[in-house]
Amino acid sequence: MAFVKAQKSKAYFKRFQVKYKRRREGKTDYRARIRLINQDKNKYNTPKYRFVVRFTNKDITAQVISASIAGDLVLAAAYSHELPRYGLEVGLTNYAAAYCTGLLLARRVLKLLEMDDEYQGNVEATGEDFSVEPAESRRPFRALLDVGLIRTTTGNRVFGALKGALDGGLDIPHSEKRFAGYGKESKQFDAEVHRKYIYGGHVVAYMRTLMEDEPEKYQSHFSEYIKREIEADDVEEMYKKVHAAIRADPAVKKSEKQPPKEHKRHNLKKLTYEERKGKLIERLNALNSAADADDDEDDD
Repeated sequence: MAFVKAQKSKAYFKRFQVKYKRRREGKTDYRARIRLINQDKNKYNTPKYRFVVRFTNKDITAQVISASIAGDLVLAAAYSHELPRYGLEVGLTNYAAAYCTGLLLARRVLKLLEMDDEYQGNVEATGEDFSVEPAESRRPFRALLDVGLIRTTTGNRVFGALKGALDGGLDIPHSEKRFAGYGKESKQFDAEVHRKYIYGGHVVAYMRTLMEDEPEKYQSHFSEYIKREIEADDVEEMYKKVHAAIRADPAVKKSEKQPPKEHKRHNLKKLTYEERKGKLIERLNALNSAADADDDEDDD
């Protein structure tokens, strides 16, 4: 009788090492991360900053983060749900909103470091490639783009956030080949196409197409625009005002939280030792007074 040799014995499983939790969850590419956070040894404890952009179904998150042994440290953050404060209440996850979020974070970081007057960036968004020039006193704030697990296709929204940060005055290594407007076949970058995306021109084109061809679909797709009376001709001007408002005041505004409501209790509150002792004394006194009253009635 032939015996099959066990290939994976108990000893094998004792030595088996599981991958990091975020790798198992499919959230972090550690091969890419290690290359982003590795710092030169001769720079000692100097932080290496990353410009991190993440997208959800309803929000855009942009953060400037540095890695430490204890964990990642966030220097500043900006979210697209802050944009209604600056006048943008619709389309908070598109390319133009990503640009605004990147611009907001860039101005916020530079204001935090007191570099906002020195590095104004590209005040008017023309769509052309822009890189900040070093000033005499301080070098520009440098960060590396961290895109996470998304596919870095040409025209991806993450590059809209990158363009916003560049125009805001941050120094981020990049290439114009990934911005909207770069032609794969022509190998040329069309700044006018990129400008259209920054000011929501692609959204406007879609609005006009639906208005002509499918009015019912337009009513449902752009219901928020209709509710706020935003028409196709108003979109570019709206984004210009948002950019100006962001530059005027990029500071974080703390939300006014409502005081917590008193919850209805369905069980008795847990008493301290002193409270329990006091209640016991009250009950004993009540019993003693009741017993004394009964004795007085019997005597009568």
